[in-house]
Amino acid sequence: MPDTPTSLPPRPHANGSWLFVLLLIGGALGRLWLACSNFLNADEALHYLLSVQPTLARTYQATLSTIHPPLLVVLLHYWRFLGTSEWILRLPSVIAGTAFCWIMFLWLDRVTGRSVALIGLALFCFSPPLVCLSAEIRQYALLLLFAAASLYWLDLGIEQDSPVLMGISALALYLALLTNYASFLFALVMGLYGLARLLSARPSRMVVIKWTAGQLGGLALAIFLLTSHYSRMQARNAPQAIFSGYLRSSTFHPGQDHILSFLVKSNIRFFHYLFSQGAVGAVGLLLFILGIAWLWRDRAPVAERLPGSRQLALLFALPLLLNCAVALLGIFPYGGTRHNSYLSIFAVPAIAVGLGRWRPARARILAIAVAAVLLLCNVFPSPADEYIQRRNQKRTLMAAAIRALRGQPGGTTILTDDEGGLLLSYYLCPSRVVQIEWPYVPYLSSTCGNLRVIAMGPSVWMFNADNFPGALRLARSSQDAGSMGIVLFRAGSSVDKEAAFLAALPNFGCSRPQSYGQNILICPLEEVPQK
Repeated sequence: MPDTPTSLPPRPHANGSWLFVLLLIGGALGRLWLACSNFLNADEALHYLLSVQPTLARTYQATLSTIHPPLLVVLLHYWRFLGTSEWILRLPSVIAGTAFCWIMFLWLDRVTGRSVALIGLALFCFSPPLVCLSAEIRQYALLLLFAAASLYWLDLGIEQDSPVLMGISALALYLALLTNYASFLFALVMGLYGLARLLSARPSRMVVIKWTAGQLGGLALAIFLLTSHYSRMQARNAPQAIFSGYLRSSTFHPGQDHILSFLVKSNIRFFHYLFSQGAVGAVGLLLFILGIAWLWRDRAPVAERLPGSRQLALLFALPLLLNCAVALLGIFPYGGTRHNSYLSIFAVPAIAVGLGRWRPARARILAIAVAAVLLLCNVFPSPADEYIQRRNQKRTLMAAAIRALRGQPGGTTILTDDEGGLLLSYYLCPSRVVQIEWPYVPYLSSTCGNLRVIAMGPSVWMFNADNFPGALRLARSSQDAGSMGIVLFRAGSSVDKEAAFLAALPNFGCSRPQSYGQNILICPLEEVPQK
């Protein structure tokens, strides 16, 4: 194992500290720049709207309508008093995403050595999806931070034989459980890894008791979330609807998919997602496998109470194997989406180990190669997940679209889908104009200043050529006598059957479409004479 670690914590003057600082600052600035320059996506707007409640109790009740545990929305409930601009609302994710990189570096420095830790830090700081998730109002940056903290303090607690540090690890795990349901898989992996570490390190009795109590507390919290929150989602068939919708390719469907083909494609798609480049992802998958193989074969001695190389190999491989298994059972997706971003905690260190074994004639060649690949991935991304190209998500584009809507004559009706309604609720209207509480009705009609908004229900997340005609008929049948006409507003990360939808718009009276980038469309809908 390269750079055999010591049991001492890394010191500021240690080799590579200047590179550590540069990488961390660069990662933080990249996240902050995205947070300041992009308009919100619909999921971000939803999280904000859920937090705008008069009391904490009402805020918690609002979270019961979502597919995620409540922590992020509860945090936003208080954070929004600092401001409601995009960058302020995203600042917790920016801080969490940067702190995650820092903690993973500290952990890798202890268990693998400085050179591998620096490679891992570079990958964590500049992996395109990790940067994007750390610049959005989503749960994933917080999940990554709490999961990394739990792992770091687990190993540190065992190494230093400290019940207090073990308690901190358990607390971080609880925060992860309250953030995102992917943490349930992480908690299972941590339970198995923690048990293996305790058996090999043999810490004091109080550390074992503290770890056991922490595991029982985590189990109790998981049961509470499943019975009080997730069961409501199951009753509404929400998880099944998501798995059969945009996550269909990430979930195994018996009778339609072949097991081996699904597993191969899912692993390729995950590493493609991790780097936003298919070819780089394939190399990353190879390095991941080689890193685990080298760890498994490595018999070099390590400092007392640090994890052995085989323990690390199992830690890196087990989460991906576990996620494959639950995807085959239809429980949780596995593939090229943000829902598997937590796996970067395990995949990136294994890749860093694989890269760390490369010993070029000049040490700088490795650093230059890593920097060049990460630059390629960020400048020319080709992501596997839902994605708005950066040039199409500029705040200036949304600002121009909102000005165009505000310039419509009083009495105009704005027709939008559920995705667009969420964005209008944040950017245009003084109050929410979209449904977020169950039970849902087909559409919601709301006043927005001197305009009227008709937003379709969550069953029409995005307009397409199939559902738009019915929505337009509803809007026209509900028009008031003094209405000044209907204007279509569509904005979001993607549109189902987009080419067919755009081709059909002239048939609905859209003769003067106004595009603001490729993801925002405004168009007056004139009456089309019946043939």
